[in-house]
Amino acid sequence: MSDERPTPSSYQRPAGGPGQRPTGGPGGPRKRRPFQRRKVCRFCAEKNLTIDYKEPRTLRFFVTERGKIVPRRISGNCAAHQREITEAIKRARNIALLPIAANHAIG
Repeated sequence: MSDERPTPSSYQRPAGGPGQRPTGGPGGPRKRRPFQRRKVCRFCAEKNLTIDYKEPRTLRFFVTERGKIVPRRISGNCAAHQREITEAIKRARNIALLPIAANHAIG
């Protein structure tokens, strides 16, 4: 049986020094992401806004056209306000102020 592992003398290190990331690779050079502004919770920023299940106009911003609740990472809400929004959407759906799904839209 022949052992085909590289010996320490024949092993080549990747380009760059220790602790540096490789710049190339099979996909080419790494691309930097453009700077994206940090999303701010609109309810924390404006204290006069309230989350109420009886106001479907404000809740529509947090529901997709298919009827799904928009996640926190997309909407930019803080965890506490996202929980309140989810609860309000569910209550509004329960009394038919918001549609449950896209094909349930009322006129």
